[in-house]
Amino acid sequence: MAAPKFAHVVFQTSQPAEMRDWYCAVLDGHTVFQDDALCFITFDEEHHRVALITPPAPLERKSPTAAGAHHVAYTFDSLDDLLARYEKLQDSGILPAVSIAHGVTTSLYYRDPDGNFVEMQIDNFAEPDQATAYMHGDEYRQDSVGPAFDPAAMLTARRAGASVDELTDRAWSLNQNLPDPMATLMSA
Repeated sequence: MAAPKFAHVVFQTSQPAEMRDWYCAVLDGHTVFQDDALCFITFDEEHHRVALITPPAPLERKSPTAAGAHHVAYTFDSLDDLLARYEKLQDSGILPAVSIAHGVTTSLYYRDPDGNFVEMQIDNFAEPDQATAYMHGDEYRQDSVGPAFDPAAMLTARRAGASVDELTDRAWSLNQNLPDPMATLMSA
C-alpha cells in the first residue's frame, strides 16, 4: 500500500495579514493566492504548504488547555542551515519561544501571531532506525523532552569551531542550566 506524504497545513485566523507575513518570513515563503477568505503560502515547488482561512466572524485565541494540534514541524538538512534561519529570523525580530535538545532532534519552537507553535529542527541521526534506537535508550526514557538551550550561544559556539556532534549532544545543552522547557511548550 502506498504511504501518503505531507501536503499542507491549514489554520483558521482572524489575523490574516499578520499570519501571512509571519509564515512568509519564518518559512522564507511567498503568497500564491489571497482573497478575503483564503491565503495560500508556499516555500517550495508545491502550490501551497500553509493555508489560512479567515471566517466572517472573529475567532477566539487558542487556549493552551484546549485539545488540538500543538505544532507543525519543518526539518532542515543541517545544523548550519537551522542556525542560519534562526539568525535571519532574529534579524527580523522573530525569536524562538523555546529551544530544546530533544536528542532525536535539535529544535527551535516559534509561536505564530495566533499562538500556534512552529518547530524548526534538524534530525540528529542519519537514519530513522538510529533515532528509534535512541528513543528506546535510557537517556530518552529518563527525559523524553530534553533540556532547553540558548540558540544564540549555540550559534556563537558553532562559529568558534564547535562540532555539530558536540552541539547536538544533550550534554552541551544541559551545561546551560536553563529552566525546564515544558512550561513554555504548554503555555499560550
